[in-house]
Amino acid sequence: MKFALLVLLVLIGVLLWRNRQPANPSAPDDPETESNEPSNMVRCTLCSVHVPADDAIQGKNGSYCSVDHRQIAEP
Repeated sequence: MKFALLVLLVLIGVLLWRNRQPANPSAPDDPETESNEPSNMVRCTLCSVHVPADDAIQGKNGSYCSVDHRQIAEP
């Protein structure tokens, strides 16, 4: 009898815990922040790696993938 009561309490606990979890935890909270449009890419002047334009470091001679590459190319 005690075993059946213990199993029943565990089942109730699991069901309560699962009902409190969000339906899709990996979905973003704000759908407006996620866009399906591709971002503009630019090529690093030093190493030719393409990076998003928003993340690129601008220098006198072009765009760079990092501050280190800008310092190497533009001493």
